Amino acid sequence: MKNLRMKAARAAKDLSQDDLAKLVGVSRQTINSIEKGDYNPTINLCIAICKELDRTLDELFWEE
Repeated sequence: MKNLRMKAARAAKDLSQDDLAKLVGVSRQTINSIEKGDYNPTINLCIAICKELDRTLDELFWEE
């Protein structure tokens, strides 16, 4: 499932995939794969992404 909430939160902070990747210590391809729904990140990576995007785990990663 695509993660459009993460993509929107990243765009709202005016960050590119590469910018976010550098902030959380992964490759741009990893961020791209998460947004496309091709990769399920570890809980530690989810937390790092949430901190950088000022969002909660529920806001970015909980599937309804």
